[in-house]
Amino acid sequence: MQPIISVRGLHNAFGDQVIHHDLDLDVMPGEILGVVGGSGTGKSVLMRSIIGLQEPQAGEITVFAESMRGKEEDEATDVRRRWGVLFQGGALFSTLTVAENVQVPLKEFYPDFSRSMLDELARYKIHLSGLPQDAAHKYPSELSGGMKKRAGLARALAMDPELLFLDEPTAGLDPIGAAKFDELTLSLKETLGLTVFLITHDLDSLYAICDRVAVLADEKVIAIDKIDALLATKHPWIHEYFSGPRGRAARPFDRREK
Repeated sequence: MQPIISVRGLHNAFGDQVIHHDLDLDVMPGEILGVVGGSGTGKSVLMRSIIGLQEPQAGEITVFAESMRGKEEDEATDVRRRWGVLFQGGALFSTLTVAENVQVPLKEFYPDFSRSMLDELARYKIHLSGLPQDAAHKYPSELSGGMKKRAGLARALAMDPELLFLDEPTAGLDPIGAAKFDELTLSLKETLGLTVFLITHDLDSLYAICDRVAVLADEKVIAIDKIDALLATKHPWIHEYFSGPRGRAARPFDRREK
């Protein structure tokens, strides 16, 4: 099976500060891949490199079997329309309503769509994200934190993507809101056949919805596997993360140590 995303030998640095060196990663079709790592390990930089917002110094990145390195924005159009991105905090345009935010990528890729078509598609994506329909006419400043995340998700779904990038989608949400967002993500993945690249610190999310987890440390992906296999890893960061007090609390009851 060919990976949806393949990264080989990635090198990212800012001046003398090396973020990634010789990093390899595969994301397989139909999986939710959780990406974790300590502060400064470059989780968001990795995502930005994959989607073309960060130009690495070295390495090869392919998405849908197409090389993304050195491509101008217009050259990557056919691939870009196949993914959606939810940035941290939603990254909504503050002067646009929720519906107008959702319509931004639609207008970019389909400039000939009628206003009625844009409105209908925005309503549908807002519904998919779990927001009430009256949220369509609200501005980001009128939304709660959880609603902003869902509005950002609605925009990420605007182009009917096959691949979804989620950057810390449950950060700042209360446990109930975070659990509902996890349930929504899993439901969308199963219903729409999505592949999901999920950056998160949320241990509950990792256990609840991730098929595999990639761990960033020491400037590369040091392990990528199911959580049960990672629990047996001897690397100190992995051990502390998954077997520390919070890791043990998040572990499903039937997998906790007796």
